[in-house]
Amino acid sequence: MKGGCRDGLQVRCRECVAEYSAAHYRRRREAMGKPRSHGITEAERDALVASQAGVCCICLSAPAAHVDHCHEKGRVRGVLCFSCNAALGQFKDRPDVIRRAATYLEGNAWKPILVAPGVYQLPS
Repeated sequence: MKGGCRDGLQVRCRECVAEYSAAHYRRRREAMGKPRSHGITEAERDALVASQAGVCCICLSAPAAHVDHCHEKGRVRGVLCFSCNAALGQFKDRPDVIRRAATYLEGNAWKPILVAPGVYQLPS
């Protein structure tokens, strides 16, 4: 039984388990000689989260937990929540695709524009 007792109860609370797991993961990576999270230290990451008031740069509501970086240059952009970080990854960090997705969500993507009687144009 990992982390639990025979009676099914946990030894630690959920927050303590998460904190322990994160610290253990970082220690394991450092012991293997792997770089820190995208080249920044834990203190730098914490300062970045504090400068964002502890929330994700994109949705401004969920806690910031994942360091986001540019895949081309390796530059750290900010700290995001899991969902926003995953969304950027799904969009392959392509601003043009993200803009089209926003247009689609706003309901403007496929509404044809009447330019002359019987002639329609799709918005670009």
